[in-house]
Amino acid sequence: MTHVDPQGADTSATAPSSRPLAGRRFLVTGGARGLGAAIVEALAAQGARGAIIDLHPPASPAPWPTVSADVTDEQAMDAAVSTLTNDDVPFDGLIAAAGVVPSWHSPETVDLDDFDRTMSVNVRGVVAAIRSVAPAMPDGGTIVVIGSLNSWKADPHLLSYVASKHALLGVVRSSALALGRRGIRVNAVAPGPVETEALLGRIDSRAALTGLDRESALARAAEATALGRLATAQDVAEAALFLSSPASKAITGHLLPVDGGML
Repeated sequence: MTHVDPQGADTSATAPSSRPLAGRRFLVTGGARGLGAAIVEALAAQGARGAIIDLHPPASPAPWPTVSADVTDEQAMDAAVSTLTNDDVPFDGLIAAAGVVPSWHSPETVDLDDFDRTMSVNVRGVVAAIRSVAPAMPDGGTIVVIGSLNSWKADPHLLSYVASKHALLGVVRSSALALGRRGIRVNAVAPGPVETEALLGRIDSRAALTGLDRESALARAAEATALGRLATAQDVAEAALFLSSPASKAITGHLLPVDGGML
């Protein structure tokens, strides 16, 4: 139902102003599962259109077309972006969500091949996505990168991952400076632990070392937050939507923590 105020303004829930992302086109890397999939669903619910690039097929039917490509392969990324650009209409937004988390290691035991792969996917993959999408992105375009609380803090068991997420913050800040005068904003969200299948798998794999089952590990992580709860995939998606919307039009080059207050 459409509601009109005394001045004749349309105040219905479906008015364009209530869906600021309606009609905008987004590309989401790593959008087939986990946080990327949650962001795709949230964007689609807001009326956004778009496409997904992921090395693996979606775990469930996705609202947007998906192309399989390795984000570390610049030629594959260029080809995928070209395939997904409909009638030469560029993407208004990019969500760079593709990433990997290596198994626990220390500086003394780090596998350098694993280190290279982590840096390649988590850093090179983001740079490749920006490189492929940004040239045609219009004024008002937005880029949101999935960083981590490890973009600003360390972990004794995840040298490779921490190094990659620290590096991502440099990519975000440099890209924000380089693209800002074109009206393109570049930001990152920094999730804390989020109860995805990937996190649960890591908890299971570490149980022998930590002595914690899933329930205990999640409870301990929640207890470490100011709110006493973990952030959800929906929380992360809403933060990405905020940074992709006009509501954040004066924000660029920043990292937004979404972690329940891990202070």
